[in-house]
Amino acid sequence: MKTLIDHLSQYADYHRDPRNIHTHFVGVPMIMFAVVVLLSRPVWMAGGLPVTPALLCALAASVFYFRLDARFGLAMAAIMAAMLAGAQWLAAQSLAMWLGAGVGLFAVGWVIQFIGHYYEGRKPAFVDDLVGLIVGPLFVVAEWAFALGLRKEVQAAVEARSGPVRLRTGRAAA
Repeated sequence: MKTLIDHLSQYADYHRDPRNIHTHFVGVPMIMFAVVVLLSRPVWMAGGLPVTPALLCALAASVFYFRLDARFGLAMAAIMAAMLAGAQWLAAQSLAMWLGAGVGLFAVGWVIQFIGHYYEGRKPAFVDDLVGLIVGPLFVVAEWAFALGLRKEVQAAVEARSGPVRLRTGRAAA
């Protein structure tokens, strides 16, 4: 199994322009929440606990994140728990509200992502490796941690492999 550094570095290779990273701070959570919303129907009750495809995916993703790193795994599980709570509320609303919120967030989130990749001058990571779809949210959490001065050892290891974040000055720089 790849390590945390392996996954973050591979993803970081596609995300070195700060404008692209900043669009990911908005777009990735929107897409992630949209997927949780859309997977929050149907609901099955299991001993009083609502079970949805979103919950099952969140549990599987949490196992993936925890196997990579306990601290980031805990952060990702907390984020997903909050998203599950909000998505459960939306899923209980009308079909139009549930579907409109999910599809709308998904579409706008991807538009924001593609704007960032225009600045990057490079296609999204998931185009070459679908694992990038699950690593993207972890990358955003890691970048927030780095911005807050946390996990400097992880940041240094990622930058040793992928290089520092740098502003691209034109499409030719790609």
